[in-house]
Amino acid sequence: MTNLTEIGLLPSRASRTSKIFEEKYSDILTRPMTTPSTFIKQAWGEYMQGASSLNGSVFETLVSCLLFRNLITPIFVQTEITFIPNIIFDLVLYSEECGPIILSVKTSLRERYKQADLEGMMLRHVHRHALSYLITADEKEAIKVNKKIDQGSVLGIDKVIYAFGKDMDTLIDSLTNFEYKIPQKVDVLTAQRVVTQT
Repeated sequence: MTNLTEIGLLPSRASRTSKIFEEKYSDILTRPMTTPSTFIKQAWGEYMQGASSLNGSVFETLVSCLLFRNLITPIFVQTEITFIPNIIFDLVLYSEECGPIILSVKTSLRERYKQADLEGMMLRHVHRHALSYLITADEKEAIKVNKKIDQGSVLGIDKVIYAFGKDMDTLIDSLTNFEYKIPQKVDVLTAQRVVTQT
């Protein structure tokens, strides 16, 4: 088994999520895959939504594994972005073409889409061309929020993606068209001259 911890797809081997992946998903990077959506649907079905406190972590890791398998890397997990305070993004890709691509991963939505919407709007204050997607296992809520996006009442999310449907296949296909990189460090200040007392 490829060590998912060494790759960075999992936190420490002692974590509860790591133990679940050792037990249920030892072949997650090598098992046959027809489409991204069927891959996620089958893997999530195997988990059977165990301990609710781990559902989000398992779902996010499965999405990360899907990205990795489709050569969409580097993937930044639980990421803070400079000049966007107090927000930790679930998954971030950094593309040559549009800068950050945010993937918020939520098993269920209810009102959680509002958080992703706000985060997306804050992101675009700093990175004007950034993309923001919300991936969920909740089909009904995905449809509802996508209608709100179409009506213009949700501005910070480009699209809500139902993880087990064709939108997931389309998303992965589109993400393979970007060129990804590790971004350069940003200078907080640049000036022509610096005036000091000494």
